[in-house]
Amino acid sequence: MGLCPFHGEKSPSFAVSPSRQTYHCFGCGVHGNAIGFLMEHLGMGFVDAVAELAQGVGLAVPQDERSDEERERHSKLKERQSTLSDVLAKAGDHYRKQLKGSPRAVDYLKGRGLSGEIAARFAMGYAPEGWRALASAFAHYDDPLLEECGLVISQPSEQDGGDVKRYDRFRDRIMFPIRSVQGDVIGFGGRVLDQGEPKYLNSPETPVFSKGRELYGLFEARSAIRQRGYVLVVEGYMDVVALAQLGFPNAVATLGTACTAEHVQKLFRFTESVVFSFDGDSAGRRAAGRALEAALPHATDTRNVRFLFLPTEHDPDSYVREFGTDGFEQCVQQAVPLSRQLISVAQEGCDMTSAEGRARFLALARPLWSALPEGALKRQLLGDLAVESRLDANELAQLWQVAGSGERAPNRRSEPRAPRLARKVRQGAANHLDRALWLLMQRPELWWEMDSDAHDLLADQTVPYGSLFSSFERTLHEQGALSCESLSNEVALDAQVDEQAMSVIERISNFHAPEAATDLKHQLELVLNHLRLRDVDNELSLLFESEMVSPDIQIRRAELLQSRTLLRAKLAQSTPLQW
Repeated sequence: MGLCPFHGEKSPSFAVSPSRQTYHCFGCGVHGNAIGFLMEHLGMGFVDAVAELAQGVGLAVPQDERSDEERERHSKLKERQSTLSDVLAKAGDHYRKQLKGSPRAVDYLKGRGLSGEIAARFAMGYAPEGWRALASAFAHYDDPLLEECGLVISQPSEQDGGDVKRYDRFRDRIMFPIRSVQGDVIGFGGRVLDQGEPKYLNSPETPVFSKGRELYGLFEARSAIRQRGYVLVVEGYMDVVALAQLGFPNAVATLGTACTAEHVQKLFRFTESVVFSFDGDSAGRRAAGRALEAALPHATDTRNVRFLFLPTEHDPDSYVREFGTDGFEQCVQQAVPLSRQLISVAQEGCDMTSAEGRARFLALARPLWSALPEGALKRQLLGDLAVESRLDANELAQLWQVAGSGERAPNRRSEPRAPRLARKVRQGAANHLDRALWLLMQRPELWWEMDSDAHDLLADQTVPYGSLFSSFERTLHEQGALSCESLSNEVALDAQVDEQAMSVIERISNFHAPEAATDLKHQLELVLNHLRLRDVDNELSLLFESEMVSPDIQIRRAELLQSRTLLRAKLAQSTPLQW
């Protein structure tokens, strides 16, 4: 028996049974085996947890069926990532020591109401003034790893005859180490002490750090998220740290970028309830709109997404200090549910007292509503949208041609002209998505070279591909490389993925690229462009069939036509797919 690591308690209620190889907490109810404990407590993937336990008892984990080349590539990637994390961890130690020796930095944190205990918990530090302060921490300041980690910047100097000048990226800033779910330092955020721009400076994208996938404070907040039952997503590092000190240790923050679908997916691995907190000004409303779009594809009937808007004169830190933890908790409980937020976003700029305004509202609401997964929430929201637009729910269902809406009106135009075309497009998309997944499994490092738009393109696909690519990213992040077997194991743990996903994995396991297809990166880009063109054609078809001619619709149609022209030109100029 011992104190439970998953919730706060003073009397031991956490039991471990050596004979049954299980654990159970009689306080919060968590239970599982040794593998599950490492996965939950340390955020490990299944394979890493098995390897950790095997190493502890002197056993060797059987090798997978990857080729020697694939295993060597995976080994080099893991070694490189480990090396970069070691360099970043060393820099973090240096920054912490500098904070202790800087009264000015310590006074700044005290002035923000932070204690030494909370600063230590988040491993906060200080990057001193000076262009080469890190030279005191690293004997070889010209080590290329410092630049690759984003700690040092190199650029030619005009005054020194073109010689490369190296200097610290972070100078005179409070340092916030960004840690992975496993606790490794993968980057930094730095805040100026006085006036200066930018106020916050983040590490650049590196092989171990991607702003579109990582969340500040998630490592520190894991247990609190489970204990409180929800995660609070705020806008800045300081909000996370201050809220943790003020009684809300379940807060995390995006890293100077809009909330992405990958952020949301990662959060739903720890909780079924997400509360986004934004300022009430126009910038906060825009950020909430982007968070809504990221959350919609993951908003299943068992999940809860809400939006908290504070008065414009407050951020979470100041609100808690003025109104107390109970006051802020009350705000959280009164946060706007996703369904109402969707309606609110669609109504912006619409005159709901006129037929034209309500038509515009429906045009804006339709793509948001369509992004929701099938289920009771989506069906109920259709009724709410109908009420707001003064239509009968069946009328709106027929207008949007929703399956199961009853018999359609005998209007010649209500019969869609392109059901056969749509099926053909979907089949073509499946072929391209199969190829994309196979190509990425041959060259997993290509995933990190893709931009966030390409990640969104794959993650936003319908069943089973959206979940498959999410499982792919999760497995790659946790294991560093993939095989069909490892992806199958990850898929098997995901309740959102059914036998369709297994069928895709089985299908691509038999793929073999022609000998001529040597440039797999080029092949992947071609596949992505085909998928982009498919999406553009589908949206254009919807717009033409809607027969709406509002200014916004016309602008959007022009944008899509331009995108289609560019994509077709790219595909025409490229070597065809070699399959």
